[in-house]
Amino acid sequence: MLRNMLIASTGLCLVAGCGQVAGSQTAEQQRQTPAAPVNYGNAKPVSIKPFKTVPIATFNSPWALAFLPDGTMLVTEKPGHLWLVTPSGTKIAVGGVPTVHFQGQGGLLFVATSPGFAQDRQVYLTYAEPGDGGDGLALARATLGTAAGKPVLQGLQVIWRQLPRGEGGQFGGYVAFSPDGQYLFLTSGERQRFTPAQDPNQALGKILRLTLDGKPAPGNPGAGKTGATTIAVIDPPANTGSAAKAPSRTASLAGPNLTPAETWTTGHRNQYGLAFDVQGRLWETEMGPQGGDELNLIEPGKNYGWPVVSYGKNYDDTPIAHPNSRPEFQQPALYWNPVIAPAGLAFYNDNMFPQWRGSAFVGGLASTSLVRVAFDGTRAREAERWDMGARIRAVMAGPDGGLWLLEDGDNGRLLHLTGNRGG
Repeated sequence: MLRNMLIASTGLCLVAGCGQVAGSQTAEQQRQTPAAPVNYGNAKPVSIKPFKTVPIATFNSPWALAFLPDGTMLVTEKPGHLWLVTPSGTKIAVGGVPTVHFQGQGGLLFVATSPGFAQDRQVYLTYAEPGDGGDGLALARATLGTAAGKPVLQGLQVIWRQLPRGEGGQFGGYVAFSPDGQYLFLTSGERQRFTPAQDPNQALGKILRLTLDGKPAPGNPGAGKTGATTIAVIDPPANTGSAAKAPSRTASLAGPNLTPAETWTTGHRNQYGLAFDVQGRLWETEMGPQGGDELNLIEPGKNYGWPVVSYGKNYDDTPIAHPNSRPEFQQPALYWNPVIAPAGLAFYNDNMFPQWRGSAFVGGLASTSLVRVAFDGTRAREAERWDMGARIRAVMAGPDGGLWLLEDGDNGRLLHLTGNRGG
């Protein structure tokens, strides 16, 4: 019965604060400088949870989940495994998963179903792809089918990859589809290399806007432009936050460099959350260094300042200029200092928790928490924080109206948050 049910499911369908602007500025510059966001790093968890926490299944270093139209889920594990999971917790391995480089922050990362999954059964995966010179973020697309009665990815094709490959963590790898289902947004982390986040010829430290088959989307800020064919690769220094200490080398790209045509926004560090709100605005969560985790409203062509500005400081304790000192950079909507280490971002607009409609939920790794963010238009504030007792890697709003979380690490659990108090 289980096998038939799973086959049927595949057939159906996946305080640094508010100070004044530093330095001498003209009146015009001051008028253009947005108000500094509020720091929520010292928020205390709420003791009473207005939900019941139900453990569903356990995984080895889970990273992301995606829902299929019938309520089953796809769950990724960083070592390179993909699971089809029922709401009751029954798991079956999915075949055809690509080879990944599982080390440090790398491995099998995000999973998303296509906007037309009920008809095309297409699945998108991001992962650390091994190859000459190291590894790089890859985006692949495949069809979820069956073979010998078991779910399998068929016709898998890499439709975008970060080149040249190299060293470092912080891959990003989150995917969100535009509300009209026509375009795909992809977060590409700066791989602990700092300066490429400001280099228009490198995809590192960017959010990209692509067609569903991985090409530069029309209407991007740099549409039609190509970049230099030789780009700098900066290897990460050992346990330091100073870009100046990093050795460098160069590598050549084969063919035209399409990064300028793909780029939607610039100046990001490590983006582990990406989602649209009900008004169609795109938001992103981003890990800072020592302090300065961010929630950002993503707008085309904007530069979010990393590594030039941050509300955190480098790991070697060298300071970084604050965003409110540089009006050319976009301010975060809010920031956390100390960090929460945000992972996952989901907007809620369902009926199980009607008091939370319009809120966003963020998982906290370092803070072992679930954070609710409330909005007044585009002004954001942390509204509540619950101690979950484990690092929260992912959060999704499910088709049942509940919230679904993944715990990080070995024996990380899939949790279902329902409307009954307790847990």
